[in-house]
Amino acid sequence: MISLKTERLQLIPLDYEMLSIWKISGRVALEKILQLEPNSWIIEKFYEQETNLALHDFWLPMAKKYPFDFLWYTNWEIILKEKSCSVGGIGLGGMPTNEGSTEVGYFIDQKFRGLGIASEALKAIKSWAFQDPDLNKLRAETPLDNLSSQKVLEKNQFQQKGQKEILTPEQLQVICWECPKI
Repeated sequence: MISLKTERLQLIPLDYEMLSIWKISGRVALEKILQLEPNSWIIEKFYEQETNLALHDFWLPMAKKYPFDFLWYTNWEIILKEKSCSVGGIGLGGMPTNEGSTEVGYFIDQKFRGLGIASEALKAIKSWAFQDPDLNKLRAETPLDNLSSQKVLEKNQFQQKGQKEILTPEQLQVICWECPKI
């Protein structure tokens, strides 16, 4: 099984089978398959809804459609090695577009925020993704009020490129970010 490792983290991409276990049997069953200690994520309702929507409408169908390239279309579990538990997720929005870009998104369990985990995970997946010769730029969006996530992006050389409104259950103002391949 492929994974990315940093000093404190292991990022494990979920293939179609593992995503199906999560959908059908829940996170506890997934953690058991991955031989992780159980950890019930504490995340805001917005991120919980976004994660469930991504699982059903993006990760599962795209992992099934692209079994050899699922790494670009799935959630990568962020494992804190010292606790052997999942503390969040990170993922990409698909293989690079014709313009050479894709989007990255992430979330961290509230119990593990403020420890540099998101920054470390983003650095690892950014390094992996930029090995693809077709990828020239990573994009991200953060809510205006999510200063911690903005700091994570800044630490990873992302630059603000503007703002826009997106439709979630309600309208949300976000900052648009980009990080060019160097």
